[in-house]
Amino acid sequence: MRIISGKYAKRNLFTLKSNKTRPTSDKVKESLFNSLGQFFNGGNVLDLYAGSGALGIEAVSRGYDHASLVDINHAACSIIKKNVALTKEENLFSVYNMRSNTALKLFAENQEKFDLVFLDPPYAKEKIAKDMLQMNKLGLLNSSATIVAETDDHTELGDISGFSLIKEYHLGKTIVRIYRKD
Repeated sequence: MRIISGKYAKRNLFTLKSNKTRPTSDKVKESLFNSLGQFFNGGNVLDLYAGSGALGIEAVSRGYDHASLVDINHAACSIIKKNVALTKEENLFSVYNMRSNTALKLFAENQEKFDLVFLDPPYAKEKIAKDMLQMNKLGLLNSSATIVAETDDHTELGDISGFSLIKEYHLGKTIVRIYRKD
């Protein structure tokens, strides 16, 4: 797995050697960023189930200002920190080893707001809608924030109040849904 484009392009990333995380493949990541617009002009990113941190690092590589990378797994956070160190710009990243709901509350207390959010939780159907509604309730999203939800091909999400599904595409057994905050 590597960083595909931007200022950190072609750097190989470390991954957790465990079945507890499912790294987003380079093919899915490239397709995802192609559909988001490839390059960006600032903003804050949140990856709430960061795994290796690849999506948040890719977003900063392509022009976002800062990424908050959250994972409950201690070993995953160690890998994220190693990957962030590869950028040589550690100040552009914050790594949080905690539960997703604890992180959301912390971000609300700190009055943080996000422009792009990645959601790829282990139990997608139950968590994605809850997380999106919670972020909206806590005021964590800037106007017209983009939420990227990644699931397997058996997971249906349905309508999520306060958000519009703007794009959905299938890449093998992965479905990527892109939502915009209403």
